[in-house]
Amino acid sequence: MSNPYKNVHPYMVECAAEAARVAGGVTAAQLAQPGPTHCPDWDLRALVNHWVLYTSHGLERRALRKQLSEELTGRDFTADPGWARAYAEQLDRAVAAWDDPEVWEGEVELGTAKMPAADIASMIVKEMAVHGWDVATATGQEFRISDGAARFVLDVVDTHAELYRQYDGFADPVPVSDEAPVFERALAHSGRNPHLAHTALDQ
Repeated sequence: MSNPYKNVHPYMVECAAEAARVAGGVTAAQLAQPGPTHCPDWDLRALVNHWVLYTSHGLERRALRKQLSEELTGRDFTADPGWARAYAEQLDRAVAAWDDPEVWEGEVELGTAKMPAADIASMIVKEMAVHGWDVATATGQEFRISDGAARFVLDVVDTHAELYRQYDGFADPVPVSDEAPVFERALAHSGRNPHLAHTALDQ
């Protein structure tokens, strides 16, 4: 990744915009009676809270080299009727925080460990897209990104797949054709069945 700011930030902008769009399509009724999602341990409300926390608040704080506060990690963002708008605004702040080549240099502390800032940013962009798809399919929507962004997400998934599986972040890969669309391959490699419609989750 010779120039992560130049090569990754545009995909961050794109995926954040699509995440905000999908969030705006989640209804209060769906949150009031949250059904199953592609993340077995989370219903829709839990999934949305994780998505909002790490892809907007977490993303901004990684840029600022700050940790997430206990107040944020314990907050039910969906309890606010205007949560989707607040999420979109926080995504804008997070993306703006990374709109500086210097922010992509050096490392970010993760508890007792450290990781290159560019890797952290890339992994959070992947979270925006993959969990964005989880939310979209659980609420009857689609998550749409360009082929370029999809190729980026696939590369991040493949690079860090084993790390995620060590911490139960990914299930085993789902077989998919090499000719399948790039984003479908990214989803399948992360342990998701890209052909499983949201309606099938209830079966």
